[in-house]
Amino acid sequence: MRIARFSIDGNVAFGAVEGDSPDSLVLDIIKGIPYTDYELSGTKVPLSKVRLLPPVLPNKVVAIGRNYAEHAAELGNEVPEFPVAFFKPTTSVIGSGDAIEYPSFSAEVHHEAELAVVIGRMCRDVPRERVKDVVFGFTCANDVTARDAQKREKQWARAKGFDTSCPLGPWVETGIDLATAQDLTVQCTVNGEQRQLGRTSDMIRSIEDLVVHITEAMTLLPGDVILTGTPAGVGPLNVGDEVAVTIEGIGTLTNKVIKRG
Repeated sequence: MRIARFSIDGNVAFGAVEGDSPDSLVLDIIKGIPYTDYELSGTKVPLSKVRLLPPVLPNKVVAIGRNYAEHAAELGNEVPEFPVAFFKPTTSVIGSGDAIEYPSFSAEVHHEAELAVVIGRMCRDVPRERVKDVVFGFTCANDVTARDAQKREKQWARAKGFDTSCPLGPWVETGIDLATAQDLTVQCTVNGEQRQLGRTSDMIRSIEDLVVHITEAMTLLPGDVILTGTPAGVGPLNVGDEVAVTIEGIGTLTNKVIKRG
């Protein structure tokens, strides 16, 4: 099931996305919160009549760096001995159709297309065999990065945490199991030109590895998001560009780049 979060007439709700043709998609409004028991209301609204929001409001976004060998190499980095984890703040999260605001402190902003894991229940110290039980679903992500600031500042808080640097969407796909998620095509285009094309099977650490590693240290809450790393092909974004992240079986996350403020 595809579950979207949206606003209409000033109200915010979750809905199940129904239909196959982009022009005929509708949302069946959900009663309750999708992480717990919920019902479909039967009240349906056309997707074209609503504004899509980030599909979840995470308490935290835990991102993993250098989880594809070719991406590490293209930036002159070694594959790390252990997963490199960092946080993106909730203020960085935007939805499909929202604008990425080019930060004033950077002159080199890059796209990074990624598979995002959405957590469905509170969990800590998750054993590998239970990972499937804590994953709610998957969505598309763009780990937008101020590359020059990342290099200059030697740590990633500002470079990867600035406002609007974490587009998520367009919805959460709950019908993909872990085995399938571990072999999906990940693609990024800028103004229709392909920049990145890889497969999640090229990840150095699997989704199970990442959930186990992260929950050894911290509690994950329903709606929290794990970004699993980006394949090779990262490159610059400029004001006026339209960047699209497409993941097989999930959908396409699209954002325009604008000048900040």
